[in-house]
Amino acid sequence: MATTTATTMAYLALMAVLITGAAAQTPATAYTNHTVGGSAGWFFNSTTSAASSNFTAWATNQTFGLGDYLIFNTNTNQTVIQTYNETTYRSCSISDSSDNDTFKFAGGGNIFGVALTMAVPLTIEGPNYYFSDAEDGVQCQNGLAFEILVQHGLGLPPSLNQPPPPPYVEPPSPGEGSLSPPVAVAADPPSTGGPKSGANLNRLAFVLTIGWLLLLEK
Repeated sequence: MATTTATTMAYLALMAVLITGAAAQTPATAYTNHTVGGSAGWFFNSTTSAASSNFTAWATNQTFGLGDYLIFNTNTNQTVIQTYNETTYRSCSISDSSDNDTFKFAGGGNIFGVALTMAVPLTIEGPNYYFSDAEDGVQCQNGLAFEILVQHGLGLPPSLNQPPPPPYVEPPSPGEGSLSPPVAVAADPPSTGGPKSGANLNRLAFVLTIGWLLLLEK
């Protein structure tokens, strides 16, 4: 009996491990909107120098995939920086960042306290970093920052999987590389003294000469 009970318990434990593993490997079936910080939002209290939530702990409990969105409920007192550069993330500054790997979303306006909701798509697989660079990086240094690992998931949806637009080309100025308008060239006027007029003059001279000779004979 003891042997049977031990065998049964071992079997149940094995089944529990297999079920847990299968559940963990279940692929995503839909894209997800992740509200950053949950109900606490993306805020920073400058008086207490504290972020509104533990964003690292929040991110740990999420599964992120391509095509998902991060929803930042915040206001203009904070900024939202997305970067794929860990050095930029650790520095809490975008001063030395590249336009190819770091993007600043709305926020940090001149009018403080204006409510904002920003939807940031996840389009790059692998490490993604987020922080606020407001107050010269103080917000980031005091917890308004987190990193996530974006998995392939369902892949990018067609709406996010578009080729980049062609680079902008400055149009030529009116005097540069443009065709000149056609110019009308006046035809030469017809000549009034062509070969025909010359023949008439020769004939007249001949008649006058004959007439002069006839007068001399008389």
